[in-house]
Amino acid sequence: MWNFLTFGAPGLLVYVCFVLAPILISVGYSLTNYNPFRPPTRFVGLRNYQLLFEDPEFRGALRVTTILTLIVVIVPNVLGLVIALLLDRRGWFYNGLRSVFFVPVVLSSVVVSIIWTRMMADDGVINQALRAFGVGKPPGWLSDPDLAVYSLGAILSWQTLGFCVVVYLAGLQGVPKELLEAAAIDGAGPVQRFRKVTWPLLAPALTINTVVQLISAFKVFDHVQVITNGGPGEGTTASIAFTVLQVGFTANRQGYASAMAIVMLVIIAVASAVTLKLLQRREVEL
Repeated sequence: MWNFLTFGAPGLLVYVCFVLAPILISVGYSLTNYNPFRPPTRFVGLRNYQLLFEDPEFRGALRVTTILTLIVVIVPNVLGLVIALLLDRRGWFYNGLRSVFFVPVVLSSVVVSIIWTRMMADDGVINQALRAFGVGKPPGWLSDPDLAVYSLGAILSWQTLGFCVVVYLAGLQGVPKELLEAAAIDGAGPVQRFRKVTWPLLAPALTINTVVQLISAFKVFDHVQVITNGGPGEGTTASIAFTVLQVGFTANRQGYASAMAIVMLVIIAVASAVTLKLLQRREVEL
């Protein structure tokens, strides 16, 4: 008992103060009409949650967040695996390339957002290059409402790609060489060796990348704020996290924003739990 109190209590106290308590406070706020500039605060029960699912702004934010999540889960996983297979070699050159791919991961989201905003501007480097190749009217990557959310997804994928590459590289280096050699002796070609030996052993790496990417994409805020501020137009790239901050600190409807945050927490928790369960079951089956 005393050992637990000595070693476990500090970590438990931090968890209660900075994770559990804020969640419980948000749940309490979500059941009220709390607005610090318009007292008094009244208990409204589940009214905020009812309004939430009737709110086109929230439904739009959920749609945008779902699109971004799908892009950020699929694209870095696929490209990360391909790049990891290409970099799974010895030598200073490949070690240097690994560092290059990992650099965006450690960069600030704000820095990445500013760089890509300049590059994807209508007169930015990308469109200037397209004009040089004869494209008369390049796309408005961030100014076209039909393209902006996909451009945002591409930026998020670029920044998180290095993480997926490193995780897959770690998984590839854990594949026993004896199994690959035995498969080669049995006549299996490179594709068959990958499909029958390497890919099943990369199942834990796929699980880690998928769950981490899913959680990080669902709570994206920085990139939306800096790159598009929810536009172009009205809410075309506004994620749920961005909408929560706008409603809570711009409109000062903190009770309603708390309801949004709780719903976002529940969606992330359920989606992560289901994904983790399915992928872990796949690991066992493989």
